[in-house]
Amino acid sequence: MPVYRYACPDCGYTFEQQQKFTDLPVTQCPRCGKQNVYRLVNRVAVAFKGSGWYITDSKSERSNQTDETTRADSEAKQTTTKDATSLTNEQTTQ
Repeated sequence: MPVYRYACPDCGYTFEQQQKFTDLPVTQCPRCGKQNVYRLVNRVAVAFKGSGWYITDSKSERSNQTDETTRADSEAKQTTTKDATSLTNEQTTQ
């Protein structure tokens, strides 16, 4: 079951509550008893273990070809931009 963190804006108390996904959120602060409690967003602890977590481990030949095509397209756009800039600069100086 997930553990949710809650905070009370009235007294500043923060606490954790283990609940099912189907349980309703906690609404009452256990310290001051007011009904202003809200759920906090937590970071998720994830541990990637074992092989298969590197880019080169799971790529297929097709995806490698796609990467090369994308790289070539990017280089072509950069060259075209440089050429257009140099033409604009030449026209400005004339």
